[in-house]
Amino acid sequence: MTTATAPADDPYVLPMPRPDDPVVTARWIHPHNRQANSAYRDLTWSLAPLIDNPSSTHSSINWSKCPKPYGDQLRLIAWTMINGELRPTHLQQRGVAARGRLSAGELAAAVREWQRLARWLGRQGVGDLAQCTRQAWREYVRGRWRESGVTRLHAQKVLGHLTRLWAFDQLSARPCGIARPPWDTEGADDFLPVLRERQGGENWTEPLSPEVMGPLLIWAIRVVEDFADDIIAAWQEHGRLLTAAQTNRVTPAGRAALEAYVLPLLDDQAPLPATFIRGRWFLGRAFVAGTTGASLGQVDDLTRELGLTRLAVRHPGPCPMNVPLKGRVNGKPWREHVDFNEAASLMRHLGTAAAIICLYLTGMRPQEVLGMRSGCCPDPEPDENSVVGRHLIRSRHYKPVTDEDGNHLSAGTEREIPWVAITPVVHAIRVLERMVPDGELLFSARHQNYTGRTGAGSLKLDALRNRIDAFAFWATCEAIRHGLHEQVVPEDPHGAIGTARFRRTLAWHIARRPGGLVALAIQYGHVRTMLDTRTSNGYGARSHRGIHSILDVETALAAADTAADLRDRIQAGERISGAAARRALTAITHAARFQGRQVTTNFAKQATHFLARDGIVLHDNPDAYLICAFKRDTALCVRTPDDRVPTLDDCRPGCGNAVRADIHAHRLRERADEIDQLAGQAPEGTRARLHRTANRLRATADAHDATAFTAEVPA
Repeated sequence: MTTATAPADDPYVLPMPRPDDPVVTARWIHPHNRQANSAYRDLTWSLAPLIDNPSSTHSSINWSKCPKPYGDQLRLIAWTMINGELRPTHLQQRGVAARGRLSAGELAAAVREWQRLARWLGRQGVGDLAQCTRQAWREYVRGRWRESGVTRLHAQKVLGHLTRLWAFDQLSARPCGIARPPWDTEGADDFLPVLRERQGGENWTEPLSPEVMGPLLIWAIRVVEDFADDIIAAWQEHGRLLTAAQTNRVTPAGRAALEAYVLPLLDDQAPLPATFIRGRWFLGRAFVAGTTGASLGQVDDLTRELGLTRLAVRHPGPCPMNVPLKGRVNGKPWREHVDFNEAASLMRHLGTAAAIICLYLTGMRPQEVLGMRSGCCPDPEPDENSVVGRHLIRSRHYKPVTDEDGNHLSAGTEREIPWVAITPVVHAIRVLERMVPDGELLFSARHQNYTGRTGAGSLKLDALRNRIDAFAFWATCEAIRHGLHEQVVPEDPHGAIGTARFRRTLAWHIARRPGGLVALAIQYGHVRTMLDTRTSNGYGARSHRGIHSILDVETALAAADTAADLRDRIQAGERISGAAARRALTAITHAARFQGRQVTTNFAKQATHFLARDGIVLHDNPDAYLICAFKRDTALCVRTPDDRVPTLDDCRPGCGNAVRADIHAHRLRERADEIDQLAGQAPEGTRARLHRTANRLRATADAHDATAFTAEVPA
């Protein structure tokens, strides 16, 4: 390979690389990145030197799958793309979303697409990229969509990757002359598949079913707050026993203690301490050695002498550790003992439980949760008035972080506005801090593995997804064992629990479940207040909006559902009452129907505009048995001038925004009857108060009947 230099007056054209040159030049490697760099001539190029996000998987490029006629050409273009930048003039012609550089994962995806193109060209009898004409481009993408059935959104990414092949060929030291793709001059619309389905993105992620989220959260909090001390103590005892087993010396006392432990079990034909490894039972030699003080060699000698392996297979028994347990379930101990063999899995479940709490109750993205470090949530100091503020999480965010040129920064940056942590999250972080060293990642792969293997960075998303599935199964087994069948975690109707759905589920419950929690008394009113009234000045947000954009989407969808439901009820003959009844009729006349949730990918902006229609957006409040036609000037729940949605857990009688239909009066009377039944079993003072409450609810229903009117709305 010859060596050339780039023109001195063109910094965007890179010099010709030599076989021993690094794949990633020093310019693009973060000073703290210690990942091994590949050489240009290697068959596999590691992109790890470009990856500084601890939860990101290390991408690579495999050249063994590239057809040989195109190998040298694509290598040069790929190396140029990894180490170069597109010209500003190129980016200016393609809008604000254009970027001069891609992330490591996108770089690998782009090269895989190029190799796919090369294989197609080979089947067409084309032996050089220079022979890839504009007509060849057209035929390739038509066949590409037909062959793989990609979505329109993914097809846009593919066209972008193919355009970069041409663009970076122009910047390489030895351009091959591949033709400019026709969609880069004619526009991409005619080259994309027809939009037949909703596109991806977090605003389309289905929230978890309440039947799943409720028990999952119950068990996560129970493990963190009730079982954590027992699990950590058991893990410490596991380590002590394992260390003792590995360091115990051969002594007569050890042999005597071993026989005194094992022989009575044999005499009584009792089960032997056993461990299950690779589908087979074995004597729990490490547990026995650590417990008795014998060496592992002495345990092995006795095993051969007495055939203990065969007996352990026939009568496997537990390996109970001597750890006092404090955790309770319904007032009873959650375990008789912790088994030596389950200590590692319980530690994994403890870390997973903490992750579930953080994923669900912070509004953080999964990568942001995995990027937290020990010390990220210090206890707040009291101010000059001895008032203690909220716990704040100071950590890094990744997805929207770019440099001054708009290119993605893999290392992210610490968020200017911290996340707010409510009590369960603080408890989860404190438990995680007990599991890792000071300053370490809370989900460090090295310290959260418990299998003896080590890894770099934090747990990866795939690993966390698998652990969440395992935790849900374990929680179900525990619920059945304790007779808590209502706390079984069922399968979700929309598939695996995953990691990305928690954030959407938080928004779903805030928007649609006023005044309470999902099957659990956590302070959801507190969370809702912070989010809806923006008193936290950016809770859970990155950039300007963060989780608020998702919350607006869910709130807008809920408001549209409320309007549609009220429209259907009025058309079916129900009456309507309330100070805001006329405004509600206007709202249901003009409300959009989002049937099947088939809305566009920019619906977050549409949702914001939808909610800004002061006075004619309807919010269902089943806890108050009414609909709120929210108008800032007449709302009694408004706390700040910027409120755009009601604080439904602070709904007050006499508000000028209240609307009721006949169904609400019916439910008021049903609730009054339930309260009267409760009053019959209550003490005298409480009984009178409950009866007054029931009578007040009936009076509200009577007021509806007296003032309600029928109306007509267009079909």
